[in-house]
Amino acid sequence: MKDYIEERVLELARYIVETGATVRSTAAKFRVSKSTVHKDITERLHEINPGLAAEVKEVLDNNKAERHIRGGLATREKYLHKKR
Repeated sequence: MKDYIEERVLELARYIVETGATVRSTAAKFRVSKSTVHKDITERLHEINPGLAAEVKEVLDNNKAERHIRGGLATREKYLHKKR
């Protein structure tokens, strides 16, 4: 694996662990695609740093568990602003 890819993978992983960010927000922050972030943190990170990969997995699992709540809140906000 190229050095710049390893650096990017570790940088993405640290950002997710420190901020609890989603794949989508991480992709926007680092200006890469969601697919790239997902591949980096689910496949490449495990080869580079399994311990960090486990931490990232916890954050992503938590985000996945809360996903339906965030969607409901976004819909609620949409309709609250629409009434005004």
